Amino acid sequence: MITLIINDIEIEITKKNIKNIHLSVHPPNGEVKISAPKRMTEDAIRLFAMSKMSWIKKQREKFKNQEKIPEYEYVSGESHYYFGEKYLLNVVHQSSNKPRVEIINNKYIDLYVNEESSKEKRENIMKEWYRKELKSIIPSMINKWEKIMDLRVKEWGVKQMKTRWGTCNPKAKRIWLNLELAKKPPHCLEYIIVHEMAHLIEKGHGDKFKAIMDKYYPDWRNVRKELNGLVIDGI
Repeated sequence: MITLIINDIEIEITKKNIKNIHLSVHPPNGEVKISAPKRMTEDAIRLFAMSKMSWIKKQREKFKNQEKIPEYEYVSGESHYYFGEKYLLNVVHQSSNKPRVEIINNKYIDLYVNEESSKEKRENIMKEWYRKELKSIIPSMINKWEKIMDLRVKEWGVKQMKTRWGTCNPKAKRIWLNLELAKKPPHCLEYIIVHEMAHLIEKGHGDKFKAIMDKYYPDWRNVRKELNGLVIDGI
């Protein structure tokens, strides 16, 4: 991996066995990444990056101007999201029962914890709850799209990711999904699943990949725009 710095912007360069160069700017902090063909020289990559500098700055400015999610303290009264809906957190102190999380009246998230539990403990309980909830709906979505796309996902998992909503290993037929998707609308999760499954057919993001997405998920551009406007929070 190579790192270039142009106009005080750090750009992460990865050379791959691909035909075309790909540029991307990632939320929430505007990290810039370029995937380039192995044959491409560093000077050529630098010239390409410089030619795209106006676009890069525009994208980074979008992320900079997004409403920032405050750091959670996991105390009563905070707003937390669950599959795109906003809930008020209600911390319920208990002495002996196992910690748990419950949705109450489609308005509150009740977090049952020991009164002396730390912020980190409450955060971990919430994250594990989100993980469980996300894992409960992923299998049906994957099964649905396996039938539609005539594909098979051998493995899938959920993990916290800083700059990506999902990743795919085409050789292993394995996909990973960002834990933060438990906070976003369900159609955003479905879009990411289809996106990663499309990589089982086409590794890159070129015209062939876009044609696959157009075929199976015609509204993908609008959902991508919506999702990229949502900050990856809790990080």
